[in-house]
Amino acid sequence: MTALAPPGTKARVLIAADHLATRTGVRLALADAADCSEAVDAEAAVAAAVRDQPDVCVVDFDPPRRAIRAAAEITAKVPRASVVMMTRRIDEEEFIAAVRAGAVGYLPEGVNPARLPYVIRSLMRGEAAVPRAFVPRLIDELRGRDARRRHLALHDRASVELTTREWDVVDLLQKGLSTRSIAELLGISAVTVRRHVSALHHKLGVRSRAELLELLATTGEEGVG
Repeated sequence: MTALAPPGTKARVLIAADHLATRTGVRLALADAADCSEAVDAEAAVAAAVRDQPDVCVVDFDPPRRAIRAAAEITAKVPRASVVMMTRRIDEEEFIAAVRAGAVGYLPEGVNPARLPYVIRSLMRGEAAVPRAFVPRLIDELRGRDARRRHLALHDRASVELTTREWDVVDLLQKGLSTRSIAELLGISAVTVRRHVSALHHKLGVRSRAELLELLATTGEEGVG
């Protein structure tokens, strides 16, 4: 997340959206509060975030899963940036998916433009920007993650115990991140990531990353009793 900025500092904001009207509206709303750049698709957004090192990324792509993937890539490669996802329709499950991808903000496209400068300033202070109605769900999600048991439940065999770091790698693999992106996000080498993936292959009895992801898609989690 963005480090706290000195008072009066203008934020660097990347507006990543596939609709010109959205990019223009956000840019105009932030004209006095931020120095803005733009990206028109997810690939360009990730490249621009790496190049420009923005404080805040406003991401709005249709369908929303593209925005969620972009959020995951940006937070993996530019962990200093605060990612805000804008969406046409507020949805609780989509919100949780965005948070899991690393977003710290979730706003409707129809948000009052006058609010946007305040949202950016709150993010620069290290705060989040989420719908109040979703805060209880977010708290439940955080509690569940912290209390997560460390066994992976497999449907056709005994559960397998994973280390905390292996869980970290599993979570990022399921987001579709590359070995290099996982290494950068976790602060470890690509070789170490490959070792963790190799250990997962051995524990789960798979031979490739594709088989691993296919298996993970059909598993559940259980805890240590």
